[in-house]
Amino acid sequence: MKLLFDFFPILLFFIAYKIYGIYTATAVAIGASFIQVAVFWLRHRRFENMHLVTLGLIAVLGGATLWLQNETFIQWKPTVVNWLFGFAFLASHFIGRQLLVKRMMGSALELPDIIWQRLNTAWALFFIGSGFLNLYVVYNFDTEIWVNFKLFGLMGLTFVFVIGQAFFLVRHMKPQTEEKN
Repeated sequence: MKLLFDFFPILLFFIAYKIYGIYTATAVAIGASFIQVAVFWLRHRRFENMHLVTLGLIAVLGGATLWLQNETFIQWKPTVVNWLFGFAFLASHFIGRQLLVKRMMGSALELPDIIWQRLNTAWALFFIGSGFLNLYVVYNFDTEIWVNFKLFGLMGLTFVFVIGQAFFLVRHMKPQTEEKN
C-alpha cells in the first residue's frame, strides 16, 4: 500500500500523459504531489522528506514546464531527485554519525561497518547513475519513450537494484539462532 501511495503521482502523470499530453500530465503530477503530502500529513501528523523534496522539485520544474511550455524542465526532475538522493548518501560518509543507509535500515539489519559503507556507496552510485541515464533518454529519445522509461525503466532498474542488494546482504547476514524456552 505504501508503495502505491509513494508512486501514485508518477502513475497519474503516466495516465494523464497517455490521454492528454505532457502539459496536462505535468499539472496532474503537481496536484497529485500536493495531495500526497497533505494526505500523509493528515494521517501521520508529520512529513516524509522524500515527498517534500519531490513536491518542491515538481512544483518548480513542473511550474517552469507549464509557464514556459517547455517539457525539458519536467524531464529533468527525475535526474535532480536522483542526484540529490545520491549526493545525500555520499555526504553521509562525511557528515553525521551514521551512514544514511544504516540510519534507514540499521534497526532491521546487523552488518559490519565495511558492508554498510559498501551498501551506502552502492546506493549513491545507483542514484547518480540513474540521473545520468534519465538525461541520456531525455536527449536521445522522444517524449513518449521518456515517459515510458520514467515509469517502467527507472522503476524496473530500482527493483532490479534492490533485488541485487538483497542477494548481496544475504551473504553478510548472521543466521538467527532459535531461543530456548
